[in-house]
Amino acid sequence: MLDRMFDPNAVAVIGASKSKGKVGRAVLENLIAASNNIDIIPINPKDEEILGLRAYPSILDVPKEKNVDLAVIVIPARLVPEAVEQCALAGVMNIVVISAGFKEAGIEGAHLERECIALCDKYGLDMVGPNCLGIIDTDSGLNASFAANMALKGNIAMMSQSGAICTVALDWAEKTNVGFSKFVSLGNKADLDENDFLQFFDNDASTAVIAAYLEGVKNGPDFIRIARRVSQSKPVIIVKSGRTSVGSRAVSSHTGTLAGSDAAYNAAFRQSGVIRADSLLEMLDMSRAFSSYPLPKGRNIAIVTNAGGLGILTADACSSAGLTITSFGESTINELRKILPPAANLYNPVDVLGDASADVYARALEIVLVDTNVDGVILLVSPQAMTDVTEIATKIVDTIKGSEKPILCNLAGGTRVSEGENLLQKNGIPNYQSLERAVDSMDALCTYYSIRKKKYVPSGEMSVDKEIADSLIKDAISNRKRILGLESMGILSSYGIRVVDSRIVKTLPEAVRVSEEISYPVVMKIVSPDISHKTDVGGIRLNLQHADDVERAYNSMVSDVHRFMPEARIAGIQIQKMLSGGKEVIIGMNRDPQFGPLLMFGLGGTYVEFLKDVSFAVAPIGAEEAKHMISSIKTYPLIAGVRGEAPSDINSIVDALVRISQLVTDFPEILEFEINPLMVMQDGKGCVAMDVRFTIDVK
Repeated sequence: MLDRMFDPNAVAVIGASKSKGKVGRAVLENLIAASNNIDIIPINPKDEEILGLRAYPSILDVPKEKNVDLAVIVIPARLVPEAVEQCALAGVMNIVVISAGFKEAGIEGAHLERECIALCDKYGLDMVGPNCLGIIDTDSGLNASFAANMALKGNIAMMSQSGAICTVALDWAEKTNVGFSKFVSLGNKADLDENDFLQFFDNDASTAVIAAYLEGVKNGPDFIRIARRVSQSKPVIIVKSGRTSVGSRAVSSHTGTLAGSDAAYNAAFRQSGVIRADSLLEMLDMSRAFSSYPLPKGRNIAIVTNAGGLGILTADACSSAGLTITSFGESTINELRKILPPAANLYNPVDVLGDASADVYARALEIVLVDTNVDGVILLVSPQAMTDVTEIATKIVDTIKGSEKPILCNLAGGTRVSEGENLLQKNGIPNYQSLERAVDSMDALCTYYSIRKKKYVPSGEMSVDKEIADSLIKDAISNRKRILGLESMGILSSYGIRVVDSRIVKTLPEAVRVSEEISYPVVMKIVSPDISHKTDVGGIRLNLQHADDVERAYNSMVSDVHRFMPEARIAGIQIQKMLSGGKEVIIGMNRDPQFGPLLMFGLGGTYVEFLKDVSFAVAPIGAEEAKHMISSIKTYPLIAGVRGEAPSDINSIVDALVRISQLVTDFPEILEFEINPLMVMQDGKGCVAMDVRFTIDVK
């Protein structure tokens, strides 16, 4: 689709300039410096020649036989729409708009950007930007950017919403001898976005690793679908900024309160096979690891070091990352014993001691690599007086380059390890500046091995009565009833979720009569569209054993609610059968602007916001994802059964999660949703929804 954009016969620079310091000149100089056989055509109505190249007043004046495949636009924003249309009329179908002054600049700029989008749609153009640094392709020798330097040739494709991040990455890569296949500054993503380039990079033979800096995604569901496919063939590493920002829309449910804007990205990345980096440096480290090493076939790690302290710290870091410090086979121990002094540690971590020669270091590494219990090695070198770091680096280069297992190095220190570090980098071997960075990259390699084996099973359709739910939701919309509470239990029932025996009453005599019909003990709850959390305002009474309890509870509860929330509208009182012996959990949903319905699961009751022990997933989900949500909370052992307790009915929670997933997918009108609590009985006895709240889009 975008082949001619990155491998053009000819490139036109609209806004090319003779003046030093102008972006139009920098782009032209970069094209000239990088290109071997690309025809470069300056466009400027004031000049006939720029930097020794024939210039034309307009793209329409360029002879057709030039076969211009790409136009780079570097002119004031107000002139860009006209230039875009002229490109289309001239047959130039690929455009990079470097010019700024569009939606990032305000209302007028946003209008100009919409004009450009409309023209792209009208003529079928592909446009990068606007407000971007440009694009680079090291295979074709294309540097259509105003970056300070051309990328080195390699197999990492990177895209970024920030042009400055691009320049930082390029500068870092030049220093560390890291190569790229493609470089894309996304800018405002008015036309082409991350989904387009994920697909393009996936089909690009010169790309083995995909890295990205993103501030957001334009189409979340498409992103998940595309990333799942791409991540099966190539690692996708993304650093997403804005982790601490809160959602722009006010939320009232526990789910909305706990989710924020970042939980959806964490869930979407995990569900689509994307490896999320916590920083730009970590993204670059991980990309370099994937670019340089084979994948480990497990998470069993060996450590080889000449400093016991470094070995212990690395073992701690591995353990925290979920990597296993493996046990060696007997033959490995015996071989190490032959070459190491008595004071050395033969077990993992292997400590060859501070005076170990380069030959001993290299031999110890070779012995450890042979062990079938070892999937990868972290090699540490500290610069002690007896240590020849450069010689060690020289000895291990061939072993690392020829190994079928990843060997990640941390030559720890500064000036005394710089020569060895440079030697490694010249041979395409990273030296991680800290042991923690080496461990994080090893973790990424191990994680991706699991990602490639993962099978994404489509969520199946459950047997439900959609018509009943549709009728109840439409009724709420027609009556402009935005909040639905306990009176909406019928929606859950229609989707096959068992609900507690309950009824809504208006008077005290009704409350007593219904309590006796349901049979004691009962629970009493306030019903109000204005009250999100009933406990906070005294709106719940538990374990009512007889009529006198019901009378006292009724009067005191109504009084408390009026005292705490005098303006609240009271729709009635709900009487429920009191259940005991189960565990309270919560299932919620908050509709994320990018990804759609974001499901939440955790322990329920009044402490959910305090504990914040919850998990998230983007709907729709199937049984396997539901099981992952349940097992990934820290308090999962309480549900699974601890200290002799009978396990809860986890299968019933799985079933409820999948059914709720289908419900909120079927009805986009549901903005927020929460069952709290869902009472889960012992294994085999099911679960029961005790309380529910819907927020409906009534617009």
